[in-house]
Amino acid sequence: MKFNVIGGQMTAQEINEYVQMFQKKYPERVFQEFTFKIDGDFVDVDYVYDTVPFDRIRRITGYLVGNMTRWNDGKRAEEADRVKHAV
Repeated sequence: MKFNVIGGQMTAQEINEYVQMFQKKYPERVFQEFTFKIDGDFVDVDYVYDTVPFDRIRRITGYLVGNMTRWNDGKRAEEADRVKHAV
């Protein structure tokens, strides 16, 4: 992870606190870079994170789903028993 500090100095502990705050706020993101802009008592934080691969969404048995990992046994059986039409 890359850190840039503009307009002042920050300790490693201050930077770590900001990083932990953003990781807690956005747990699904993987951060690449942080830029801290210091203006007196104020700190503006800009960040860059990795892109997330797109999950395919499709309609299966009347539901929009990305995958079926959270389905119960009944819904899995319904999907397995459905008639699949060729294109």
